[in-house]
Amino acid sequence: MTAQRAEDFRTSFVRDPASLRQHPALVLNADYRPLSYYPLSLWPWQEAVKAAFLDRVDIVATYDECVRSPSTTLRIPSVVVLRDYVRPQRTVAFTRFNLFLRDEFCCQYCGARGDLTFDHIVPRSRGGRTSWENVVAACAACNLRKGNLPLKASGLVLRRQPRQPSSEELRNIGRKFPPNYLHESWTDYLYWDAELEP
Repeated sequence: MTAQRAEDFRTSFVRDPASLRQHPALVLNADYRPLSYYPLSLWPWQEAVKAAFLDRVDIVATYDECVRSPSTTLRIPSVVVLRDYVRPQRTVAFTRFNLFLRDEFCCQYCGARGDLTFDHIVPRSRGGRTSWENVVAACAACNLRKGNLPLKASGLVLRRQPRQPSSEELRNIGRKFPPNYLHESWTDYLYWDAELEP
């Protein structure tokens, strides 16, 4: 390979995010459960290899492909488990993503999925706070229909009363959304505690 071709390869690899998505490693906590289900806790293979060399993880499954250095050959990790247990956060950050995850990515008025925004049940102009208990996911049509009206005056009805979720609740909701890509070596670690069918 010429020097120019090698340089082109390096720069295209660094600039192309798809190259980082090839051979991702599923990251498990020390209890062999994923750190998160949605988004699924994945590292680029480079991070997994680095963590293995630093003795931060154990490799429990690999891809068929290998990476090589002048002195070492290593199969690319597909599943790694942290050596030290990472305690899940007790409180959940109030973010747009976590709000949508709590509401399972559907409008809390009509149940529509897709292009969502969020709505204050008690409008801010009427003293409503931006909190877990007063904000829900809403589609654009329902949000526009409700506008600045109180909930009863809008004619809309909530599907369920909003509240602050626990981290365990969000984790369990996240399990309902399978990832776009699922390597065969991950399945035992993603669903090992699911109930078996009789």
